[in-house]
Amino acid sequence: MNELSTRDPFSTDLFDDAFRNFLRPWVARGTSHTPQIKIELTESNGDYKLKADIPGVRKEDIEINIDENKVSISAEMKKESEEKKGDRVIRSERQYGYASRSFWLDSPVDKGKSTAKYQDGVLELTLPKKAPATSQRLEIS
Repeated sequence: MNELSTRDPFSTDLFDDAFRNFLRPWVARGTSHTPQIKIELTESNGDYKLKADIPGVRKEDIEINIDENKVSISAEMKKESEEKKGDRVIRSERQYGYASRSFWLDSPVDKGKSTAKYQDGVLELTLPKKAPATSQRLEIS
């Protein structure tokens, strides 16, 4: 979902590109452990409902910003693991990653009435639309 990649056929050597992993098949290119934010956005009853899959991230490491009709979600992942045998460290790993998504909605969002809930790797936002501003006619005295 929403993953586009562009390629310029003139920027790389086609022979080199075709045989890049031939001698090293165990190397996985392009894979990463950074969080991916995949979203599902619906609109109903004057609200926008958003579900964002952000697995492996603590809710304290998620930031949501709303600016009129622009919504931004960012998440930072920090994982550390260590395997010991007695007093000796056998394996120690650290993973860090950052991901963000921004998108614009058709209508401005009422920040004061917006709600967010994060559970089991899924962020759920309810973003009510702002009431449209009514225009008033100004009387000339």
